[in-house]
Amino acid sequence: MLNRIIIMGRLVRDPELRTTQSGISVTSFTLAVDRDFKNRDSGEKNTDFIDVVAWRQTAEFVCKYFSKGRMAVAEGRLQIRDWKDRDGNNRRSAEVVADNVYFGDSKRDSASGDSYGSPPPYGAPASYGGGGSGYGGGYGAPSAEPSGFAEIDDQDGDLPF
Repeated sequence: MLNRIIIMGRLVRDPELRTTQSGISVTSFTLAVDRDFKNRDSGEKNTDFIDVVAWRQTAEFVCKYFSKGRMAVAEGRLQIRDWKDRDGNNRRSAEVVADNVYFGDSKRDSASGDSYGSPPPYGAPASYGGGGSGYGGGYGAPSAEPSGFAEIDDQDGDLPF
């Protein structure tokens, strides 16, 4: 079975960090995701508003670095929840439970500063940037020679492609 989803859209409002009674960080946010095609009648693209939930370090990362209007890419699984409203009626809600959240734009595109100094997407390899500590191993500009990578000689006949 496979349940993976990747969506990209803009945050509808600032995410807020909450904690469960057991101290686990969680945040919920909504992404406005444009459809790929235009409406036949109006000629405009329709927008879906998709709820996303992030837990633990991913939740902390989202709350620290994302704000209303920022483009985000959420990767995770689709979850359907059954619940009862105030009147006792049965309801269903669909939401994305995010494993990873990435920047969908550069900091420059989001209205402040330049792209250097912005953190890598949560889950980026530790060799992404030099110095610093925290998510992804560093927040500075990518180092000239990231550790863990080696240049491949063009004459290597053992490559399968």
